[in-house]
Amino acid sequence: MPDSLLVHPLARAASRATGRLGYLRGALGGALGIALALLAARLLPSGWQGALLVAPVGASAVLVLALPASPLAQPWPVLGGSLLAMLVGLLVHAAVPAPALAAPLALGLALVAMSLARCLHPPGGACALIGALGHPAMLPLLAVNLAGLLVAGWLWNNATGHRYPHGAAPAPAGPARYSPADLDAVLEEWDEVLDISREDLDALFRAVEARVIARG
Repeated sequence: MPDSLLVHPLARAASRATGRLGYLRGALGGALGIALALLAARLLPSGWQGALLVAPVGASAVLVLALPASPLAQPWPVLGGSLLAMLVGLLVHAAVPAPALAAPLALGLALVAMSLARCLHPPGGACALIGALGHPAMLPLLAVNLAGLLVAGWLWNNATGHRYPHGAAPAPAGPARYSPADLDAVLEEWDEVLDISREDLDALFRAVEARVIARG
């Protein structure tokens, strides 16, 4: 095969891996996040327990390091959602010892609790199940794991050009052809939970609109 036919596929593959949103950045950051989560666990008293890592932290690492702009990946959902969900699971386990009943009940109640506390975090579902199966020692371990992960998220994301905790990009100056009420009305009509903040949507639409106007 001629070298020229290989250049573009290889260039595209390299761009996907190393570009601003490339997966290599997320992969290296995720590894750093888990490393710091493990390091944080080692700060616990020796002999406290054998485990050093709570499995749902791996899923949280994917969100924090690969999708740092997601509302689900911000510090409050990561920490508050995970701990709240596991606490709900532990309380359900105390009231309903039968795992077949406790597990679905814990998951449902954890979703309600996270939604009301505005800290919805998908790995929280797994945390709720761990609690429902009766593992109280996992709660403090989860807390220190997540603390290490969030430190890694703050260090790595900001070092690689992604503000974390995330803040919406400033919208271009000048009037827009739509009003905030228009955006709110469309979101209300869609009646869907989008994994992007309203502020980011507004900034995105205004940036696209400004680009179109500048092009004439």
